[in-house]
Amino acid sequence: MKAINSDPEILGGTLVFNGTRVPIKNLFDYLETGETIEEFLADFPSVARDQVLGVLAFSQQILSASTQLLHENPA
Repeated sequence: MKAINSDPEILGGTLVFNGTRVPIKNLFDYLETGETIEEFLADFPSVARDQVLGVLAFSQQILSASTQLLHENPA
C-alpha cells in the first residue's frame, strides 16, 4: 500500500497520507508532543494504521541511509 502522496492539487504538494488530505507532518507533530498513534488515528479516521506504520518505516529507512552517508562522507 502506498502510504505517501504528493500532488500539487492537494495542499500545494505537501506530503500527505495517500488518499487523504492529512499532512504527514501532523503524525510527527502528534508524536513529538507525546500523543500516541491511536490518538492520531482517532483524530484522523481517513488515515489507516498501515499507512502510519508505512510512513514510520520509510522514515527509519531514510534516517538509516542518511546516517550511512554521513559516515561515508565526513565533512
